[in-house]
Amino acid sequence: MKRHLISAADLTRDDAVMVLDTAEELARLADRPIKKLPTLRGRTVVNLFFEDSTRTRISFELAAKRLSADVINFSAKGSSVSKGESLKDTALTLEAMGADAVVIRHHDSGAPHRLATSGWIGGSVVNAGDGTHEHPTQALLDAFTLRRRLGGGAGRDLDGRHVTIVGDILHSRVARSGVHLLSTLGARVTVVAPPTLVPVGIASWPCELSYDLDQVLPKSDAVMMLRVQRERMNAAYFPTEREYARRYGLDGQRMARMPEHAVVLHPGPMNRGMEITADVADSPRCTAVEQVANGVSIRMAVLYLLLGGAEPAVSDPALQTATPTRTEESK
Repeated sequence: MKRHLISAADLTRDDAVMVLDTAEELARLADRPIKKLPTLRGRTVVNLFFEDSTRTRISFELAAKRLSADVINFSAKGSSVSKGESLKDTALTLEAMGADAVVIRHHDSGAPHRLATSGWIGGSVVNAGDGTHEHPTQALLDAFTLRRRLGGGAGRDLDGRHVTIVGDILHSRVARSGVHLLSTLGARVTVVAPPTLVPVGIASWPCELSYDLDQVLPKSDAVMMLRVQRERMNAAYFPTEREYARRYGLDGQRMARMPEHAVVLHPGPMNRGMEITADVADSPRCTAVEQVANGVSIRMAVLYLLLGGAEPAVSDPALQTATPTRTEESK
């Protein structure tokens, strides 16, 4: 892997498979009484969040702690950023404190790339979501979930699988990263959205485009429903919520048209009753809760590979030894 993880498009197929296989190995920790490894002991990971987040911030924090790293959680609210401090000065402050990795979520597209290429930070930079640009670890955890649910398993990819991404493609960093990564792993990707929520330039994306959800569902192995991001909208992109739900929402009747093995993904948070109904969200075919759990394993794998070594975690003696002692866990 490269030194930073900024875009899903930066990952080769080998890179992506290595992250997924490493996450599969690390996921075994969940079955151990003590879910911790000494792999990154002495390293410092900073979670630098300029946007509100629940799942991503907490899972990155938990991932770093399970690898025994020291974690600093930085929120723009209540910090010097609210007083006008620039990204550069914030980064230089973190560098002075000895940050080995900076996990950044920012409202401006391109901020993680700027941080990674500026020379302000000596450690690794991980993009945890930047504006409407990308969210590579979300794409990785979605691929990990699909590989587990659709029978690929460790060491396998998603060749030949048909994944449909539905909803607010225009404002979705999840969609952009997902399209690139899933196609890299061999999946066929179709995006479905109202014409007003399709970004300019989508013809250059490695995916197909459709405006008819009902036509695509019977051919889909997985359907990812996206939240309509009203906070990023400054105009009316569709007539009413009811009309959007009627044409692009997933309810029980639509889910019944999917193949029996097909699954439903959602990156969260959900607008129940709009892009997804409660009966679908609470169905065994919906992987939303699994995605959250898998996110910890994926982010552990990313931090491990960026900071701990260039080989899959299976080669780490720490994963081949007995469960750590209580003394190790308390450190």
